[in-house]
Amino acid sequence: MSRRGGHANRLRVIGGQWRGRRLDFPDAPGLRPTPDRVRETLFNWLAPVLPGARCLDLFAGSGALGIEALSRGAVEVVFVERHPVAVRALRENLARLNAEGARVEQADALDWLRQPGTPFEIVLLDPPFGAGLLEPACVALERGGWLAASAWIYLEAAAELQPPALPAHWLPYREKTAGTVSYRLARRDISAPDPTPAGSRAG
Repeated sequence: MSRRGGHANRLRVIGGQWRGRRLDFPDAPGLRPTPDRVRETLFNWLAPVLPGARCLDLFAGSGALGIEALSRGAVEVVFVERHPVAVRALRENLARLNAEGARVEQADALDWLRQPGTPFEIVLLDPPFGAGLLEPACVALERGGWLAASAWIYLEAAAELQPPALPAHWLPYREKTAGTVSYRLARRDISAPDPTPAGSRAG
């Protein structure tokens, strides 16, 4: 995350109805918006399935991923973020955009997943790097009923780390590295056979 001489950091919406809009976000621990070129690639991957989808931006931070999803046609995005400063900025930015279908939940992501789940078609996972949160979040999403039968799950992590083990029936779809960021898209397919343990799956 860049710091600009005491001014708020800024992100840019890459595509969709708010293409080119620039939004400020605060300095906060672990807040690191997904880079522009990574978002561009991710949403090219998701383009056929995004319009009308329900999305969960679980470690929302600046909201870059969820806002991009709304801009490109998602019908609903739930943003989950625990840091109060980030939550306040996210709510302000969504109000500036007159964003419909957006809901911000101030909560710890793993705690939030302990409530009864409602299925999402797309889940966006970009937790603070090095915090060990990806695998527990994947397990909680799968066990808690948060995923549609053919949900798409985006996972972002530091490039130097081993890819997280995927739950059974999560099939790797695409994977790339950009600088220090490794990112991948998986698809949940409950009809697919599961001949190998989840821990031995490729990321």
